[in-house]
Amino acid sequence: MTEEVPVRRRRVAPYAVIVVAVVMAGLFALLANADPARNQVAATPLLDRPAPTAVGVTADGRSFDLSQRKGSWVVINFFTSTCIPCQREHPDLIEFVEQQRRLGNAGAELYTIVVDDTVEAVERYFAREGGDWPVVYDTDGRFAVAFGVAQVPETWIIDPSGIVRGRLISQVTAEFLGQQIQRIREGI
Repeated sequence: MTEEVPVRRRRVAPYAVIVVAVVMAGLFALLANADPARNQVAATPLLDRPAPTAVGVTADGRSFDLSQRKGSWVVINFFTSTCIPCQREHPDLIEFVEQQRRLGNAGAELYTIVVDDTVEAVERYFAREGGDWPVVYDTDGRFAVAFGVAQVPETWIIDPSGIVRGRLISQVTAEFLGQQIQRIREGI
């Protein structure tokens, strides 16, 4: 009788290994093909308060001061060229900028805020992928700290009075971003 137990264990073990391997392969395939989180709005203590003082340097070496953008709807998008969700949302940001430009003075201005990346890498990325809006380099991290950015991409909406109206903590779509601004304008 003791000889039967090891024989049974040897017969079950290969099947158990196969079942575990199939389950693991299925989970891997599911996660690899999962649609990343999109359009997630997040709470922030900055909501409905004046935007923090935030200063950076543009690609051409000019100073950028967020407080100088009062009078316009401003969308800031924190970005790194190696961030996969940033890369995935980039075509939507191109579409968003085009939509906003068609609105003329009523449209929002988009600014990419580069966190932890080099000018060269970002310029190569924009040259390859497109996008012709201002890029601001947060060289000392103060811009990201002022907004409490946890990870990129993160997108903020600031109204013409300089008040923070929205924080999106995931990859965004042009449609959702436009809808958020319209919803805020209408006071919904």
